[in-house]
Amino acid sequence: MPFDLNALRAQFPALVSRKIPKHTLFFDGPSGSKVPQRVVNAMVDYLENFSANFGGHFYCSAQTHDIVSHARMAAATLLNAPHSDNIVFGANMTSLTFTLSRAIAQQWQPGDEVIVTQADHYANVSPWQQMAQERGATVHKAPLDLTTAGVDVAQILSLITPRTRLIAVTAAANVTGTITPLDEIISAAKAVGAQVYVDAVHCVPHRLLDVTALGCDYLVCSNYKFFGPHLGIAYIANPWLESLTPSRISPAPNHGPSRFEMGTQSFEALAGLSASIDYLAQWGESHVSLRKQLEQSFDCYATHEAKLTCHFLERLAALDGVTLYGIKDSNMARRTPTFALSFDSCNASELASALGQRQICTGSGHFYAPDVIDVIGLSQKGGVLRIGCMHYNTLEEISQLFDVLELLLRTR
Repeated sequence: MPFDLNALRAQFPALVSRKIPKHTLFFDGPSGSKVPQRVVNAMVDYLENFSANFGGHFYCSAQTHDIVSHARMAAATLLNAPHSDNIVFGANMTSLTFTLSRAIAQQWQPGDEVIVTQADHYANVSPWQQMAQERGATVHKAPLDLTTAGVDVAQILSLITPRTRLIAVTAAANVTGTITPLDEIISAAKAVGAQVYVDAVHCVPHRLLDVTALGCDYLVCSNYKFFGPHLGIAYIANPWLESLTPSRISPAPNHGPSRFEMGTQSFEALAGLSASIDYLAQWGESHVSLRKQLEQSFDCYATHEAKLTCHFLERLAALDGVTLYGIKDSNMARRTPTFALSFDSCNASELASALGQRQICTGSGHFYAPDVIDVIGLSQKGGVLRIGCMHYNTLEEISQLFDVLELLLRTR
């Protein structure tokens, strides 16, 4: 199917809802995307017709088992994992990372070293700091790249030693949208036997990742960031899937991904996950594999997001008294369509509030990446105004946003 933006937008209840003020503009995608109708339908269908737990000798229990299996296969395809067993589910990325960090850190010794970065959301910082403190390991924090407001690869490489046990790094900075070139980091980590834990929460909605090609040990993301329900997803590479010893109750399964999944999963969310991946693949040719459909569809999304980015930057260039942090051009190999801004005449919170009163949804603050805000000197000024585009946004919406911004800034 040829990419059709109008047909795509019609799939989102929030974009046509009568319950939301008319002409609402959604530029808060980095905080959580809108959800297409098929995802809602899949979740409701499960709850209305099949809600049951594992282990029953009856139809609804069997359906629940199938829904979980299908969700693992769909997530494995999205990330190009070797097998569906490499996929683990949890409440969210943060919970999964705390759970996995306890298992990963069990073999750390005093004097071992861990590398985190100033560019990361603290869900990929705090768990490692806490486990390092427990195990007597040393944490090194790689400084922010001041040019890109993202990960400084050279600084990470300079910190790697034979004692490095793990590198925790984002695939794309959630404040500024700067994409991390992961290949060099992963290659250097492998050279000293270190593991790499990738936070892909911000990246997955905008770029089709391939964990097999990357060679990372772990990768985590959240479905609510890519058109699905609140659900965390983790990829665990084969060497660690069985060798780690996760916290678990003794009667629970101790083989495969279930070892890491504490308690009953949100089966309705897993039904929604599969539907969200089907949604993402919809612009691919029907006769090819799901992975190929995703590749073809993400090419469409990338082309559209590049147009959005170009238009955003063109309109931004006409504004006085504004600073953009991160990549300054529209090279989509280096950035997502997420923009971190500060303004000479007002702080981010004031502007976000004024935009919100006009039904324009944005975000302000540090977005759980306080080091970024500290380094760029905005901690005392309310952080940045973050404007994030998703592939359901339009060029016209960006024009409307800037028309309002220009009006607001003229009155301050």
